[in-house]
Amino acid sequence: MKRTALVGHLDASHQNQTVTLQGWVNRRRDLGGLIFIELRDRSGIVQVQVEPDSPAFAEADRLRAEYVAEVEGRFQMRPEAQRKGGLADYEVIASRVKVLNAAKTPPFELDKGGEVSEDLRLKYRYLDLRRSDMQRALLLRSKAVTAVTEFLDAEGFAQIETPMLTKSTPEGARDFLVPSRLNPGEFYALPQSPQLFKQLLMISGFDRYYQLARCFRDEDLRADRQPDFTQLDMELSFVEQDDVLELQERLLAHVFKKVLGHDLPTPFPRMSYHEAMDLYGSDKPDLRFGSRFVDVTELFRGGEFKAFASAQTVKVLVAPELTRKQIDELERVAKQNGAGGLAWLKRDGDGFTGGISKFVGGIAAPLIEQTGVEQGGTLLFAAGEWKKAVTALGAVRLSLRDLFDLAASGPRFHVSWVVDFPQLEFDEESQTWTYMHHPFTAPHPDDVALFGTERQGEMRAQAYDLVLNGFEIGGGSIRIHDPEVQAKMFSAIGFSEAAAREKFGFFLDALEYGTPPHGGIAWGFDRLLMLMSGASSIREVIAFPKNNRGADLMAEAPSPVEDAQLAEVGVAVRGER
Repeated sequence: MKRTALVGHLDASHQNQTVTLQGWVNRRRDLGGLIFIELRDRSGIVQVQVEPDSPAFAEADRLRAEYVAEVEGRFQMRPEAQRKGGLADYEVIASRVKVLNAAKTPPFELDKGGEVSEDLRLKYRYLDLRRSDMQRALLLRSKAVTAVTEFLDAEGFAQIETPMLTKSTPEGARDFLVPSRLNPGEFYALPQSPQLFKQLLMISGFDRYYQLARCFRDEDLRADRQPDFTQLDMELSFVEQDDVLELQERLLAHVFKKVLGHDLPTPFPRMSYHEAMDLYGSDKPDLRFGSRFVDVTELFRGGEFKAFASAQTVKVLVAPELTRKQIDELERVAKQNGAGGLAWLKRDGDGFTGGISKFVGGIAAPLIEQTGVEQGGTLLFAAGEWKKAVTALGAVRLSLRDLFDLAASGPRFHVSWVVDFPQLEFDEESQTWTYMHHPFTAPHPDDVALFGTERQGEMRAQAYDLVLNGFEIGGGSIRIHDPEVQAKMFSAIGFSEAAAREKFGFFLDALEYGTPPHGGIAWGFDRLLMLMSGASSIREVIAFPKNNRGADLMAEAPSPVEDAQLAEVGVAVRGER
């Protein structure tokens, strides 16, 4: 029979009507000859009561957890003492029950799925996805896709797919390679992003493009990374940076309103890369709480404490009162992030105790005044080369956030822009210049003349990152559209003309055929949904993710293949299989 409605769509309008429902048995209880069944579908759970003299009793007696069943019966109010509001106020008095399919006993209790190991959940992902938490997350994802499509369609964007098999190009991470059977010894690469193709679409005249693009990067994994992931990819022609940022703000606000009913205040605050690093030690600062760094370089200049007296920079972070054990743990974090150590002081009246207190007697008063540290509070210092010092102290700041739950007092969501990234950064290991974002990012118009000079490290990029709660959820830039500027960029990062042509010849040719000014952005869609749903990992918002070792435990991938398959594509595996 055709079902009347999804369980969660039943309401007072169905009262005292005969309804037909289909779903899974969430739980079954026998009580005094009565059988109670919780019937579940993706929209909710309803209680079904089967009475001993009901023609449905014998079939209902067969039901066990996770059996698939069809129930027909009268939808009515539960006794007043049992009402809890909403659907829980109602029950179905069954007149007919049909077992549609039996089920083995699940390897874990679904309503306790969050308490079992993630590997077990991923091995039986099709069962894990029956859990209400997972269904809510994936339905939220679906709503977000709808909201994005709705907005961008109204803004005149064309949805266009780009190739999944393409050329291997240097984009910052390792490629996943695919051997070509028809071209022995040659390989495709799965795209790390659609970067070149979306720029080619601008050259082609499509003006506004978007795509929910599947991307692939063979890199080390963590909670907010997967080897295959989804980007919301956009590109626009005839725009400047402010045009892109303003549209993104409206789009993100639309998504949050449609999906969560949450109003994001716009415009989003902006800060430069240098300001973000200097004040928070991160190019994706979590601004739900304060804890800015205070610069005390000049206060220590030429002073008693030799380690600080001639340091390029001395930064201090004001913390609550800390135990020695907590300080030791924070020092470990600082060292993990490049610091030689973590100097500290604890305020005691008009002076300080502990740590480096014997070196600061003469500057105690101005140090208290500049930092505003309260009685019993702790000062944590990082000193040395600017970037290393602020980066280490930035990691300490985040550890303090987690230790004292500092973000809890701030807004649920805080969105900001980080702009004016360096165009180039110096790689100490290779002793060469490289790009900070990618080699197609346009420099600030005022800085183009610095290419090839001693000051090229000062160049600003027209690049921007979208930051939510301390996570980068989007990154983009205005692109280089002038072939001469593109040649200067390749030269700056050590690409000869021949090397550039070997890697990007088709794209360099296209630039010569009338390229409009253009720019764009890509959102890490999985990461955004993780934050919107309150999940701790992007695996919680992806239907069939890999685990933290890059393995699909359910499908058992990656896995060996037959020698005959390898021979067809001209590949041999070295070593033991």
